[in-house]
Parts: sequence; structure tokens; C-alpha cells
Amino acid sequence: MLEENFLLDALYYLCAAVIAVPLFKKIGLGSILGYLCAGIVLGPNVLGLISDPEEVLHFAEYGVILLLFIIGLELAPQKLWTMRGQIGLIGGSQLLISAAVLTCAFSFIALSFQQSLVLGLALGLSSTAFAIQLMSEERIIASPLGRKGFSILLLQDLAVIPILLLVGVVAQNGAAGENSYPWYYSVAAVVGVLIFGRFGLNHLLAAVAQTNNKEVMTAASLLIVIGVAVLMDAVSLSMGLGAFLAGIMLANSDYRHQLESDIEPFKGILLGLFFIAVGMTLNVALFLENPFQMLFGAMLLVATKTLIIVAVLKRNNVSYKEGFQLGLMLSQGGEFAFVILSEATQGGLFSPELSAQFILIVGLSMALTSPLVVLHRKIWHARSESQPDQDAHWDTHHPEVIIAGFGRFGQIIGRMLSARHIPFTAMDKNSTHVEFVKQLGNRIFFGNMTRLDLMRSAGVKHAKIVVVAVDEIEESLEIVALVKEQNPRIRIIARAIDRTHARRLLASGVEHVIRDTFASSLEAATRTLEQLGYPEGRALEVTEMFRNHDETMLQNSVKHVDDIDKLHKLAREGRQELQELFEKDSR
Repeated sequence: MLEENFLLDALYYLCAAVIAVPLFKKIGLGSILGYLCAGIVLGPNVLGLISDPEEVLHFAEYGVILLLFIIGLELAPQKLWTMRGQIGLIGGSQLLISAAVLTCAFSFIALSFQQSLVLGLALGLSSTAFAIQLMSEERIIASPLGRKGFSILLLQDLAVIPILLLVGVVAQNGAAGENSYPWYYSVAAVVGVLIFGRFGLNHLLAAVAQTNNKEVMTAASLLIVIGVAVLMDAVSLSMGLGAFLAGIMLANSDYRHQLESDIEPFKGILLGLFFIAVGMTLNVALFLENPFQMLFGAMLLVATKTLIIVAVLKRNNVSYKEGFQLGLMLSQGGEFAFVILSEATQGGLFSPELSAQFILIVGLSMALTSPLVVLHRKIWHARSESQPDQDAHWDTHHPEVIIAGFGRFGQIIGRMLSARHIPFTAMDKNSTHVEFVKQLGNRIFFGNMTRLDLMRSAGVKHAKIVVVAVDEIEESLEIVALVKEQNPRIRIIARAIDRTHARRLLASGVEHVIRDTFASSLEAATRTLEQLGYPEGRALEVTEMFRNHDETMLQNSVKHVDDIDKLHKLAREGRQELQELFEKDSR
């Protein structure tokens, strides 16, 4: 029965997502609002198909955890250090000013100072999941403006821990802090995770990668993220902060891009489920009782936070246009507000009725954010075509040469390029080649080279030359097709395993095909002729004659690549022509 209920619930979620998200994106309101509305319809207040949205929300929070992990992967420690000014100044200013203004506002509506302070801090937080998704959809995630937005979100995530501790202090019975461990447990856990990440994690991933089993690598990726998140939660720290910490540890790892590729599908599914779960938790009955009051509260929250963010950004030389764009994206209440309000209610600081009202205001502010961002874009034309692509990483340094496959063939090319101080990016799915690339001082992207996300991460859109040097024929042809699709102007040099492979590469539009044993066989033939008494110049001339004839035959056969009978006929004619050519030359 439990299994049937689970499958039925999963069917509802999938149907809601497949119907609502494309519909809302088509009318220009974005996928997030589609998920929210789908959740409202599925929830207990409308159709009642899902009876326990709180349980779903708890499970779906893993989507936020995976999102924070992937963000951490993009931020190597040195990058995070360079952002310390933005995180402290912009992020700190936003949270402190928002909390102060909201605290003063709540004090005027007959709430105690303790209640006003907790509410001000809770509503001063934004939704990381919502904001990151909106910045991706608006294509500013990799821009300087997007980095400022992320600085604000990161400071807020770091502030959740002290805010929860504060709730435990001001609550009447201290329920929020009863089961927490001493502070040194948290410090020990963080230090232990950092030490393991520095000295042990790469070795663990290398051992897993040597199995060449994609499923095991995916399982290892999830184990790292969820394991660190659960450990942080066990010592009274944020699970999201733990996942973010795990991502930072792996930001400089050779397996970073494979991990990102493995986690991305789970993140997308669980984030969608999270947005649906938020929609299900919204109390529609409470909204219908006081619609204008609830809407006014949500709009007032959005307006207040937007204006504060605009003012903070203006002090940091950001234009009003961009300030309003980012301010609207970060103007909603966040998912951590649900946690803080729940803890405060359990501690007796708020009545359940008051808590439900503010939870609804937070949910409504989330629902308002997406259409307001769309409206801002249409009025201000804020989406700039010159801004970085949404697939771009913050690390924008891309060498001009990519070597796909770093076995013996690719290594020779890499060594020659390194000898001339020409940087290149290597791609390989064999973990034993990782250390060799690092010794040459170049970047390596570990993983399946036929995956679009990995190829984009390697910089295929910016590269001038791709050398396809893999051992497998079908993989080689898939890589060529993928590269040409992503960058039609790129030059491709491809290794051919045999004549059939060479013919298929030529048919796919590759101009520079290097046959694996052809050149070495010609050199061996030249040496053989010399040992038989041919002068060196004559031996080279005969070899070059054979090369030109064979290349011509190969080019002529390309148009008949699928006609076996025609290929056999061309081969017979070619042998006859070559024999006549040599006989004519020997006269």
C-alpha cells in the first residue's frame, strides 16, 4: 500500500510539472511560478491529492542542498577569498538593514521586541533556490551582478546558524536549543571535513573512478553531498552549509565536472519538487479570509527588501536598472523563514495562527517574485544579450585547444604543445591520465566526453581547435557531432582507428583525419625500400606517390560510405590504378 501511494504521488508530481511548467514558461511567467501553482492545486487546500505537504517539503529540501553543493563547486577557496569584501559588505549590509527596518515595522503593530527581531531576521532572508533559478533564467548568474547577488545569498546562508541560536535564546522555553551539541562539536566537525577534503577526498574519488562504473561514481557523488550535509545537521549546523562546504572542498578537484554532471539531474528534479511542496504548504483558506491583508503584507515585504537592496548596490556603484533587477530577484522571503518560524512557534514565541500568517506572506512573496522580474524585464529590457551565457562558469579562462582523449595519441600532442608553452584543456574518462595532465600544468575535465554539460564546461564554445583522440569509433563520432553542433566554426583534428573510421569522419565533415597506423606504416615502408638499396630520395618519392593515391581513393569513397558493393569496386579499381601508376613510374 505504501509503495502504491508513493507511486501515485510521484505520478501527480510529474503530471503537474509537465503541464504547469511549460504552460507558465510559454506565457512568460517562468518555471518557478508554474511549480508553485502546481503545488497549490495538488495541495490539501484545492484538490487534496497530497495529504502531507510538510513531509514532501522536508524531503524536497535536498534539492536546495544539492543546489548549494553545485554553487560550492563553482567557488574554489581562492575565488571565495576574493569575494570576501562583497560577501561581508554587500551581504552583511543587506541583512542588517533589512532586519532593522522590518524589526522597527513589526514593533509598531503591537508585537514585542523579541518577536519583531526574530521576524525581521527571518523575513530579511531570501530564498537561495528561487533567486539562483531566477538569475539563471535571466542569464546574469555568471555576470558581476550575479556574483553580487550570490554574495548576499551566501551571507544569508551563513547567518542562519546564529539566527537559529538566537531563536533558542529568546524563546520562552528554549526548545530550539535543547538538543544541540556544544559549540566545539560543530568546530570539530567542520575542521574534520576540511582536513578530509584536503588530503583524502581526491584519493577516494580516484579509487572510485578507476572502476570505470558510472553508477558507482554517481553514488559516490551523492554520498559526499548527503554525508557531509547530514554530519553538519547532526552537530546543529545547516545541512545546506555542509553541502556548500563540500562543494568548496571539491572546487579544485580533478573530478569536479564529473561530480557536477552526476548531481545536476537530481538537483533539478528535487528543486522542482521543493517549489511544488512550497506551493502545497500555502494556506489558501487563510488567504481567502483576508486576501487584501495577505497580499499587502507580501507586496510590502517585496517592496521593502527591493528598495534596501537597490540602496546597498547603489553604494557599490551598481546602476538603478541593475539594482532593481537583482533586488526583485532577492526580494522574496526564503525557505529558512519556514524553519525559523517553526522553531520560534515550538519555543512559544509565536502563536500557531500568527506563524501561519507570516508563512503565507513568505509564500505569496515567492509567488510574486517571478512575474515582477518578468515585468521589470519587459519595461526596462533588462535581459542583456551581451551578458554571459547561463551555461558559463565563473572561471572564464578557456585555452584555445581541447584534446578529447588523453591516451598515448593525445599525450604526444599534449607534450608537444606544452614544450611550446601552448596551454590546452584535456578531457578523458580514464582516471589514470589525470595525474599526467596535472604534471604538464594543464586543466583536465574528467568524465564522459559525449556529455553536453562536460563539453560546455571544457570551453568548446570558446576553443579554436579540438583534437579528437579517443580509442572508440562510435564515441569519436559522437564527440565530433557534439562539437560541430556547439561550435560550427571550430577546427577538428580527429584520430581514425581504421579506414572505415576515417571514411565516416570525413563524411561527417572533419577535414583533418589522422589515420592511426597509416603514417607509421609509410615510414616503415620508406625504411624498407632504403634497406633494399633504393636511394633515400627515391624511396620518399615512391612513398609520397602511394600516400597521394591512397588519400584520393579515400576521398572518392566517402560519398559511398554506406554502399559496400561500391566500396569493394572502388578498392579493386584503386589497386589496379596503383599498379599501373607504379609500372608507369618504373619505365
